[in-house]
Amino acid sequence: MGYGGDSGTIHDIAESDMILIIGANPAESHPVLATRIKRAHKLHGQKLAVIDLRKNEMAQRADIHLHPNPATDLVLLSAITKYLIDQGWEDKDFINNRVNGYEEYKASLKKFTLEYAEEITGIPKEEILKLANMIHEVKSMCILWAMGVTQHMGASDTSTAISNLLLVTGNYGRPGTGAYPLRGHNNVQGASDFGTMPTFLPGYEPVENEQVRARYEQAWGVKLPEKPGYDNHQMVEGIEKGEIKAMYLFGEEMGLVDSNVNYVQGNFEKLEFFVVQDIFFSKTAQFADVVLPASPSLEKEGTFTNTERRIQRFYQVFDPLGDSKPDWLIFQELANKMGANWRYDHPSEIMAEAASLASLFAGVSYDRLEGWNSKLWPVKPDGTSSLRLFEERFPFKDGKARFFPVDWTPPFKPGKGFDLHLNNGRLLEHFNEGNMTYKSEGITHKVPEPWLEVSPELAKERGLKDGTLVRLTSPYGKVEVRTLITERVKGKELYLTMNSTKDNSSVNHLTSSYHDKVTHTPAYKEMDVKMEILEKDGEPPLPRVNHRFGHRVPQIGVNVEEKWKRSDYIPIPEMLTNGGDQNGPSDYTY
Repeated sequence: MGYGGDSGTIHDIAESDMILIIGANPAESHPVLATRIKRAHKLHGQKLAVIDLRKNEMAQRADIHLHPNPATDLVLLSAITKYLIDQGWEDKDFINNRVNGYEEYKASLKKFTLEYAEEITGIPKEEILKLANMIHEVKSMCILWAMGVTQHMGASDTSTAISNLLLVTGNYGRPGTGAYPLRGHNNVQGASDFGTMPTFLPGYEPVENEQVRARYEQAWGVKLPEKPGYDNHQMVEGIEKGEIKAMYLFGEEMGLVDSNVNYVQGNFEKLEFFVVQDIFFSKTAQFADVVLPASPSLEKEGTFTNTERRIQRFYQVFDPLGDSKPDWLIFQELANKMGANWRYDHPSEIMAEAASLASLFAGVSYDRLEGWNSKLWPVKPDGTSSLRLFEERFPFKDGKARFFPVDWTPPFKPGKGFDLHLNNGRLLEHFNEGNMTYKSEGITHKVPEPWLEVSPELAKERGLKDGTLVRLTSPYGKVEVRTLITERVKGKELYLTMNSTKDNSSVNHLTSSYHDKVTHTPAYKEMDVKMEILEKDGEPPLPRVNHRFGHRVPQIGVNVEEKWKRSDYIPIPEMLTNGGDQNGPSDYTY
């Protein structure tokens, strides 16, 4: 589609007739956004369909939950698209006026019959038809997806299949429509937008475009490389090949979160010089020759961009701790030591420079972001945001989108003996592996360690119970973790949570170096393992104080008035005024 961002807003998601979630768990990974879906589904009749290996919270709430075989989403999506076309249900006006390549694309769907989809995905065609008919019956649909789609060898093709389905049904450029590739962290979107990927300069302008390079070369007074540099995956391979002797890494825990981490760590040891810049002494920093202490967000000024392309300011609250400094200042001081003459005094000047060079951010400035204002890119020079992309044209010369034929890539299989499929993902409580959140006693109390979700049928077959300590082994490594028996997973599918900073329980000691053929995103979701029992009995890994042992009590909003009427309710001002052994007196005057 030409842009690496959501094509609509969270408001579009909330007002859509239908939400289709594929390979994502918004209730835990994107909880604020998930509340909008829950509310629309519960109160306003929004249809909700989920395609996922796990019966996560959104799947439990859904009108339809389809459980495909691992890594077969593309086949399912293509079969649904073909069925809609075969029934004559495609949006003919939208296709004729706004999209190129329809006939070639239509021909490419020939093999994606319902029978083929049932064979590959394991989903009965009657269930596939239920979802296809639901899509046909609604007037607007948003599709949301995340790492359950993007972390496969054929991930880019599956994302393209999603977009093809949206184009066939005319679900772009209107209220309540669009594609929503949900970002995994709070500023992944912003980092991508402003040029951290090797193929792009800020605003998704390609490095290989001579006119784009010339604009930046004139502004910066330097000659830029004509070809993209290496991405993470290629860098690690480059170390092994002897092409890379030194590395400067900032804000990334490659030593834990990169796939096949044994291989990654082994290559770090081969570097002649390694600099790590981070807010904590991370696992990766243990391999470094030099560690530069950086400041977290509360100790600096800057912006975050969320998943809906919304650029928001954040403000410095504390002075930088110790010798730490904001990343931009470290870069500037280092550059000037090497002969540059950078003279930025504030991040607002860096943003102004980006706005002057990248049309996507033309109207962005710190002044316009003051007072909790925000802007959604593309931002016009007068500061006008773009709430919804593609309303009139797509970002190609003729203004039309393009159908793109794709085919299924079978997942990586490690071979005989590895009889259990291993899935993995984030938790509501912990931020990724937990480098930051494990420093919170409250969060650690509720989730002190990772766990392995096992289905009741597999538990019965293998003699497992809550708290059994098992060893999982793949061709790339092994981990030890305690089990949690749950109906969230089925059969021989396992789910290992990502919240571990320890070598003996981190999931990436099991994952491979296989990756998506276009983006090089690791195929984290494609791994089979074998299991052995180490201790049959043990303490369950999830404390009873965790919310997962509770029961949902559906309400229309938060009934605070009912709480206020309770005889045992004490107003907070009264509680603080009275003080007490637990709380102490308040400094606040009432």
